[in-house]
Amino acid sequence: MGERGQGAGVSVAVRVRPGAGRTKVGGSYPGPHGPALIIAVGAPAVDGKATEAVRRALADALGVRAAAVALRIGATSRDKVFTVDASPDEIAVRLTPLLGG
Repeated sequence: MGERGQGAGVSVAVRVRPGAGRTKVGGSYPGPHGPALIIAVGAPAVDGKATEAVRRALADALGVRAAAVALRIGATSRDKVFTVDASPDEIAVRLTPLLGG
């Protein structure tokens, strides 16, 4: 879930589902980095296309600029951790309903 990571920003664990029919953000997956937000995107898992689509979908879902979201862990994995440059309280409020809580 959202918590302070090392350095600035809030860490958000994500499970990516590339090649989906449409972009969808929601649900929880018990990933290796803790409870992860599931994000399905239409982009294929090739050349970072899915990662970029997920970064933008996460930013949109959390109500922040895409530039405020950066990949921290998992460039070639379906299990990723992004850092979001925003208030931890603000992210927690927006992330909880997306995780199904």
